[in-house]
Amino acid sequence: MRWEDEPDEVLMTRYGEGDARAFETLYGRHKAPLYRFLLRQCRDQATAEELFQEVWFKLIRARTRYRVEARFTTYLYQVARNTAIDRYRATSADPMAGSSDLDSLPELMDRASPSPEHRIDVDNAVQRLQSAIAQLPADQREAFLLREEGGFSLEQIAEITGVGRETAKSRLRYAAAKLRRDMEASP
Repeated sequence: MRWEDEPDEVLMTRYGEGDARAFETLYGRHKAPLYRFLLRQCRDQATAEELFQEVWFKLIRARTRYRVEARFTTYLYQVARNTAIDRYRATSADPMAGSSDLDSLPELMDRASPSPEHRIDVDNAVQRLQSAIAQLPADQREAFLLREEGGFSLEQIAEITGVGRETAKSRLRYAAAKLRRDMEASP
C-alpha cells in the first residue's frame, strides 16, 4: 500500500486504530506548512517550536477520538490555533506578538537572478513584505496566513477561526488591501 496516496482523513483514522506509519505520513506532509504558519503567527522561533510540538502531542493524544467531520487540515489548524490561544491565556503574553524572527518567503519571489542589484531588491522586498505581514492586526494576519500558508478556502478559514464566511472574507480583503498599500508605500 502506498501511504503517500491515502487521503489525510484515512491516514488519521488508521493512526487512531494503531497504525504508526499513517502518522509518519501525516507528519511528513504537514510539518513544514504547520511550522511556517506558527512561526509567522507568533514571530518567535522558540515559541513556534514549542507550539509546534504541543500541536502534534495533542494530535497524538486525540488519535482515538478523531472523527472525520471536516478536512484533516482544517482539524489540524484548529488545534494549532487553539493551542496558540491557550498559550496566550495561560501566560498573559501574546504568542502572536513576538520578535520578528521570520524565515524568508522564497516561494513568493524569484531569487535566481545573476544580478547582485536584483538580489538586493528582492531581499528588500521580502523584508518589506515580512514586516507588512507582521504589522497586520492578528485576525487579518491569521486569515492571510491560513490562505497563503495553508491554502485554505474562505469556508475553511471561517471554520478554523470560528467566524462566519463573510467575516473571514472581510479579514482577507482588509489584509490584502493593507499589504498592497504598505508594499506600494515602501521605497
